[in-house]
Amino acid sequence: MKAVIAIDSLKGSLSSMEAGEAIRKGILRAKPDAEVVIKPLADGGEGTTDALIEGMSGERVSLCVTGPFGNPVNCHYGYLRREQTAVMEMASAAGITLEPLRDPMKATTRGVGEMILHAIEHGCRNFIIGIGGSATNDGGIGMLKALGYEFLDQNGQDVGEGGQALAKIVSFSEENADPRLKECRFRVACDVTNPLCGPMGATYIYGPQKGVTEDMLEPLDRGMANYARAVTSARPINFPEKGCAGKIWASTSLTECGTNETRVSASLSECGADETHVSASLSESGTDETRVSASLAECGADKTRSFTALPKGSIFSENRELSNLAETPGAGAAGGLGFAFLRFLNAELTPGVDLILNTVGLEKELMDADVLITGEGRLDHQTAMGKAPIGAARLGKKYGVRVIAFAGSVAPGAEACNEAGIDAFFPILRDVCTLEEAMNPHNAKENMVRAVEQVFRLL
Repeated sequence: MKAVIAIDSLKGSLSSMEAGEAIRKGILRAKPDAEVVIKPLADGGEGTTDALIEGMSGERVSLCVTGPFGNPVNCHYGYLRREQTAVMEMASAAGITLEPLRDPMKATTRGVGEMILHAIEHGCRNFIIGIGGSATNDGGIGMLKALGYEFLDQNGQDVGEGGQALAKIVSFSEENADPRLKECRFRVACDVTNPLCGPMGATYIYGPQKGVTEDMLEPLDRGMANYARAVTSARPINFPEKGCAGKIWASTSLTECGTNETRVSASLSECGADETHVSASLSESGTDETRVSASLAECGADKTRSFTALPKGSIFSENRELSNLAETPGAGAAGGLGFAFLRFLNAELTPGVDLILNTVGLEKELMDADVLITGEGRLDHQTAMGKAPIGAARLGKKYGVRVIAFAGSVAPGAEACNEAGIDAFFPILRDVCTLEEAMNPHNAKENMVRAVEQVFRLL
């Protein structure tokens, strides 16, 4: 018999791997000749980093970063040396439980970027990042700023940190973004499908738990929408020759403003001039293209350089897909951090369970398995709605494997798990006891071992 174990942690009691080892012991008591394989299981949320460190022989990397309100916080991430992969939880650096303060106007994801940068500097180029449990509503600009991106107001000044900064953004620069980011692959564990803005977006749905009051909802959401428009309808463009301006930012105006005007700003700061703003209206040009000339006289140049815009009606047409990013399911995760990953880091947003199952290689082990053992601390109807044990169960059913689940407790409605792929489930408690006694790690291990042993005597 080959038995594969992939059980989620029993929070406050046993880690995923501790529960797995207890199950292994119970199986071998009943079936001494069984082949037993243990894989860590998590859903991309709290505990994912530790589960993968423990289950995949990873290393724990500790560091101090900027917390959500500017105070230093200690956090950690996992380094899977064989896979050259960093495993992180954004909540470790910008989580809602780190500080009692709730202020979405100021809360920043800067510490997340500092974590990523630390891993890059130590050679990591592959990232698995869980983005649940955030204290922030800053659209991820704090993270991006830590990585070298710049977000500027109408005067070319930094917009600051937190949700209050989003409404100020009129342009952005990638000039100082860490070039090593282009070598990186980001896979983001995301289990929400909310868009960035609107009544189902980041601010309205998740903002209140972070301190967003009724009077903050509309201005914060408008700020988030402004940020999205600024970075999806615009992109930094390199000037053709070094020595004049380093970048220009071009952005289409807001369609709801009722104008087709396109504004182009040319920054001449590298030339010694403060800044030159040039505006051209495509709607008035009546031609297929618009030429915008920026005077370089202030820079000591004796000529004017012209830059050709894209054909009328298709300005930045190569970036059309960007206009839909704010509507992408998951863009609103973690106060808009999902959007930042999509727009700037070319990330893949994946349901947490699927991402973890793929990372640990569970499917390969199930191809020739006889039974899969899964479970979590409490089985109920919510388990059947796609939590980690169901993700494992569905993978088992793909190969016709019997699926058994064990849990610290089983609640009414858990029968839904049978319809979702779990053939049978069992609580591990043997006696009437207090919650404290049930969650004691020693008691939980013994209860798990004994429950598993008895079930496997029937197999």
